[in-house]
Amino acid sequence: MADVRPFRGVRPRAEKASRIAALPYDVMNTEEAREEVRREPLSFLRIDRAEVNFPEGEDPYSDPVYEKAASIFREMQEDGSFLMEEKPCYYLYELTMNGRSQTGIAAVCAADDYVNHTIKKHENTRAEKEADRIRHVGALGAQTGPIFLAYRADRTIGEITDRIKKEEAPVYDFESPDGIRHRVWIVSGTDEIERLRSAFAAIESIYIADGHHRCASAVKVCLKKREEAGEGYDKEAEYNYFLSVLFPDEELMIMDYNRVVKDLCGLSEDRFFDRLRKKFLVEEAGSELCRPSEKGTFGMYISGAWYRLIAKESARSSDPVTGLDVSILQNEILSPILGIEDPKTDPRIDFVGGIRGLKEIEKRVDSGEMTVAFAMYPTSIRELFAVADAGELMPPKSTWFEPKLRSGLLIHKFE
Repeated sequence: MADVRPFRGVRPRAEKASRIAALPYDVMNTEEAREEVRREPLSFLRIDRAEVNFPEGEDPYSDPVYEKAASIFREMQEDGSFLMEEKPCYYLYELTMNGRSQTGIAAVCAADDYVNHTIKKHENTRAEKEADRIRHVGALGAQTGPIFLAYRADRTIGEITDRIKKEEAPVYDFESPDGIRHRVWIVSGTDEIERLRSAFAAIESIYIADGHHRCASAVKVCLKKREEAGEGYDKEAEYNYFLSVLFPDEELMIMDYNRVVKDLCGLSEDRFFDRLRKKFLVEEAGSELCRPSEKGTFGMYISGAWYRLIAKESARSSDPVTGLDVSILQNEILSPILGIEDPKTDPRIDFVGGIRGLKEIEKRVDSGEMTVAFAMYPTSIRELFAVADAGELMPPKSTWFEPKLRSGLLIHKFE
């Protein structure tokens, strides 16, 4: 059973919410974060990417950077930019993009549920990326970026969500510069809090959709604090829980995560196509963008032309991992033909999120920066669940979720 609790959220004053809310720290580089803070001086990136407060060249992992993040957070609480809820609450967080809405429950989840695999992952994490967030969370005594979690839709949770959205006014309602509408409601009624907590307790599995590093970091902070407290640690302490927003699976959209490759690994174009045809049907698509329409198909752009690749049966699998389209591409093209054994570290490959569109991968090939691009059919949420349930891991860059949760709207203080 899942332990999903209400919490005393630290959140912006309503009139400042739209200015403070920011995209996650890990979807932009330092220069992009600097530009955003120049545009909006109240942006939460001042805290999430605190190196922007220093001259260019400052090490983003230096002690003064984390100290500055903590200092700004403290000042914003003291000057009233942030307020703290008087009692533990749940929150509804609705995001609307291109007319499609998804509504999650903002709450805190038990670190023990991650340890015992009630909360399941589908990606590995990297120690250096974990270390950054561990230091950031430790410096602030708070989790500022929510973990994006998913669960199989539940009728009780859905009914409560629908009623509140129809009958109550949101505490926040604004459109961010990228066109996403954000609305947040406070769920403070005792009856609804108990019903939500009981409904989540009956859910067998919860899945990390996005935020694996933030989640792993939060859990490691918890375990460290337990170790420091000794065997008699307080099991109800806030550090035992981490900030999350939980969404029903039926409302989520995963976008394609496309690949671009620098060269053909010494092959001529004719030889490259000859090798492709051993495992794929190759159809010419001309100059029209070739977006895959079903699982097992790929768009390929090379030398100014699009092709449709259809995997033959010998390239397909019913296994939850090797049957993924990203695995088929890796196992049948990237590794054996193009010599890319580890896409996480090979500098010859790059990844382009579907939010940028297929024109972006065309551009990177036409510019000469890359030689060939592959357009992917999106991984489904069912495939993600199947991999996690099997205790397996997806290949890197398998999923791209949109829209992105904003940081700074809801914060969980544990100290």
